[in-house]
Amino acid sequence: MKVAIFGEESKTIKPLVESYGLTVVEKDPEVVISYGGDGTFILSEYHFPGVPKLILKRSKNCKLCALFPNEEILKKIASGSYKINEVYKLEISAKNKVGDKVGETMYAMADAIVHNGDPRHCTRYTVEVKDFFSSQKEIVGDGLIIATPLGSTGYYRSITDSIFNVGVGIAFNNSTEQADHMIVKEDSEINIKITRGPAFVYADNQPEFISLNEGDAVHIKRSPQCARVVLVL
Repeated sequence: MKVAIFGEESKTIKPLVESYGLTVVEKDPEVVISYGGDGTFILSEYHFPGVPKLILKRSKNCKLCALFPNEEILKKIASGSYKINEVYKLEISAKNKVGDKVGETMYAMADAIVHNGDPRHCTRYTVEVKDFFSSQKEIVGDGLIIATPLGSTGYYRSITDSIFNVGVGIAFNNSTEQADHMIVKEDSEINIKITRGPAFVYADNQPEFISLNEGDAVHIKRSPQCARVVLVL
C-alpha cells in the first residue's frame, strides 16, 4: 500500500511505517497517515481531500484517535484488518447584498465558524434554517459555530458542553441574550445574514477565510464531497 505521512513530525514515524511493509510516497497515496492530533487529522483532509485518512497518535490532544498503540494500528493495516467510513462535509459559500459571490467556496469536515472581525465589537446577524427555524430578530454576539458530529467534540462542545452523533449542530458564541444551541437535520440548509460587521467565516483550521460585511450572507449545507476515515478492526 502506498501511503503519505502528514504532520509536523512526519519524518520521525516514517521508519516505523515502512517496517510494516507500507510504501511512503509524496504523490498519489492510497491512504494518508495523519501523525499528530485532532487538528492535524482535520488539516490533512484539506491537503488531501477525499483520500482515506488513518490517524496515528503523536499528540495527547486526540479525541478522534484509536485506543490501539500505533504499532498495533499499522499491523492491522498491513494485514488488511480495517474498513473505510465516509464522513459528510459542509459546503460554505457567501454572497453580498446584490447576489455576487464573496470569496471561494470552502469545505469543512468539522465545523464552519462565523466570528466577529473586531473583538472589541459584537457582530449582529440573523439565522434561518430552511423549513425549520428563523430568528425573529437579529442576534448579537461573537458569532456562531456550525458543526458536524465529528466536529462536535471541539469548539461546539466548549460552548454547549455537549456533543452529538447525528445531524448538524448550531452553537451561538457569547450571545448577549439567551440563544439555545440546536441540532438540525443533516441535509438542512442554513443561511446567516450579517446585519453589522465586520465578520469572518472559517472552515475547520484551514488558512483561508472569507471576509464578511454588512449585508453579506453565508450559506451552509451538506456537501456532495465526503471525507473517508480508516478504522482498524
